[in-house]
Amino acid sequence: MPLVKVSLKALKPKDFANEPQTLGEHVARKRHELGLTQEEAAERLGVSSWTVLNWEKAKTEPPVVSIPAILRFLGYDPFPAPKTLAEELALKRSRLGWPQSRIAEMLGIDEATWARWEAGRQVPRGRHTELIRRFLDRLLV
Repeated sequence: MPLVKVSLKALKPKDFANEPQTLGEHVARKRHELGLTQEEAAERLGVSSWTVLNWEKAKTEPPVVSIPAILRFLGYDPFPAPKTLAEELALKRSRLGWPQSRIAEMLGIDEATWARWEAGRQVPRGRHTELIRRFLDRLLV
């Protein structure tokens, strides 16, 4: 029987030596650390395995409603510390998993006003300053 040259191909495991840059990369690293399949991670996160795949491949970003489950799954908060009030507002809302409409309704303001605050295009003034302080201190939650 003649010798036949055979080459086997397989996907190389992802190198997690570098710090993850996206939320999906954080999910992938944690999933690998836990030895979970995408299906198992998806079950823990309350999403489909296709959703986890898309996050990990950076095809989509997790929606704000998924952020609390992701933070619980990771066991840490991968977001950088906010440097501005606008960043602090956006981060707090994301950690809660709330859409802008929910926080705007809770504070009794227009959603567009909240969006301007979060984008840094407008600064809360007057009575809104106290509402923002209470929101950030979680007294409203």
